[in-house]
Amino acid sequence: MSDPNPDPEPERTSGLEPGGGVPPGETPPAASGLPGAGPREDHHPPAGRAGAPLTLIIALAVLVAVGLLAFALALIV
Repeated sequence: MSDPNPDPEPERTSGLEPGGGVPPGETPPAASGLPGAGPREDHHPPAGRAGAPLTLIIALAVLVAVGLLAFALALIV
C-alpha cells in the first residue's frame, strides 16, 4: 500500500507559469515570525546564586594546578 503523492500536479495548479515559475502577486507575503507564540516566562531566579558554585570550581582548579606544579617540582628535584 503506497501513499498518494502529497505534491500537487503542476498541470492542475493555478497560478503557475510555463516552466513552473510564479507570477508576482501569487506568493503570500513573508511571515513576520511569531514573537508571542511561546508561554509567558515570569520566573526570574535571583541573580546572586551563581557565586558559590563558581568559587568552588575556581578553588578546585587552583588546588589541582598547585598539586600538578608540586608534582612537577618533585620530579625535577
